[in-house]
Amino acid sequence: MNKPDPGNRSTVDTKTLTPPVFDRNFQKQFIDLLLWRRDVRRFRTDPIPQDDINDLIKEACLAPSVGNCQPWRFVKVNAPERRKAIRDSFERANNDALNDYHGERAKMYASLKLQGMDQAPVQLAVFADEETEAGMGLGRKTMPEMLDYSAVAAVQLLWLAARVKGIGVGWVSILEPDVVGKTLEVPDHWRLIAYLCIGYPEEDHIVPELVRQGWQDRIDPDALTLER
Repeated sequence: MNKPDPGNRSTVDTKTLTPPVFDRNFQKQFIDLLLWRRDVRRFRTDPIPQDDINDLIKEACLAPSVGNCQPWRFVKVNAPERRKAIRDSFERANNDALNDYHGERAKMYASLKLQGMDQAPVQLAVFADEETEAGMGLGRKTMPEMLDYSAVAAVQLLWLAARVKGIGVGWVSILEPDVVGKTLEVPDHWRLIAYLCIGYPEEDHIVPELVRQGWQDRIDPDALTLER
């Protein structure tokens, strides 16, 4: 028997559903999931089963969204010539970013591995449809950027779902958004949110690579929290 799709209320008898109990063991595992999620830049080239990628997208679509508008749009980037064009965009943007740093910080920046596009078997672009009629504008009049934030929430769910399967995800932000959109031939009103490299990591780490490389330490949450 097929399991009901929790994202589709028409397949779920909500009157008979019993909410799950997330016990302390699960809570600890969840914290472990958060701790071991990494921005992966070093991938093995082993292929990822297509069913796993489709499952990750379905799980990402369970994210919350403003007005339940579900503005996320996913583009599987398979064509070598499109991948090359986006890789070239990274090189231009990365060289430009390098000019913002000087001295030892510039040398450190140049030494960082900031993308895994040459090894990752799967590349996935995530956009926000900024003209979607779904949700009928609820919650967006004063904060239209909530469309983008909703798509970011979907990316975060995909990231965590991937880690559960032992799959790594790297978020490449050093790109030219207009070039990516034109390369992938998406509508002009789709805003690029994330370009993701997806694959099995070469190795797992609990410490972020930028911490290991000395670029930026974790900030104490107490320093980021105010009370009023």
